[in-house]
Amino acid sequence: MTLEVLRPHMNEIMAPFISLAKKIGLSPNNLSVGALCTAAVAGVFFFFGNVLAGTLFVALNALLDGLDGALARSENIQSIKGDLLDHVIDRYADIFIITGIFAGGFASWPVGVLALTGVLMSSYLGTQAQAVGVGRYYGGVLGRADRLVLIICAGLLTLAFPSPFYGLSILGWLLLVFGVMGHITAAQRFMYVWRQMP
Repeated sequence: MTLEVLRPHMNEIMAPFISLAKKIGLSPNNLSVGALCTAAVAGVFFFFGNVLAGTLFVALNALLDGLDGALARSENIQSIKGDLLDHVIDRYADIFIITGIFAGGFASWPVGVLALTGVLMSSYLGTQAQAVGVGRYYGGVLGRADRLVLIICAGLLTLAFPSPFYGLSILGWLLLVFGVMGHITAAQRFMYVWRQMP
């Protein structure tokens, strides 16, 4: 969606954090593992109903998730291993956060499963494009950066308006959106890749 257009400018956006990471001596892989840990902690907090802490750790996950690649590019140390680690961690981070939200009672399990499958399939199609020789493709209506920002916004709104709307909390409605839009994004990516193949 809209936030994917910022991807080429991540080094500029992350410049202060990149400088700090270099001073501390952190590597891109350190940041990737840190992103995984913050996602797991966010999921645990959501599971126990602590929306504020869960939302804060999602925000920290978003920062670390953007910073690992930006640091690697700034130091010109991108690698296939680092790319693999980043993608695996991103998928587990998605699982931890989304599962924490619906397991914590903010949505029913069918809505949670719909969200998980939509998110995982849209992400899979993005990288599968590269596997079949088309090149990595991040198009579609809902990317990972968008999802993280939306979770943060929904978490804050849930704190302000905790009562359910038509049977679902704001976070629950967001998972429903993730499910529907995730599968639409997967279909969009599939069609794009299909048309690019000989």
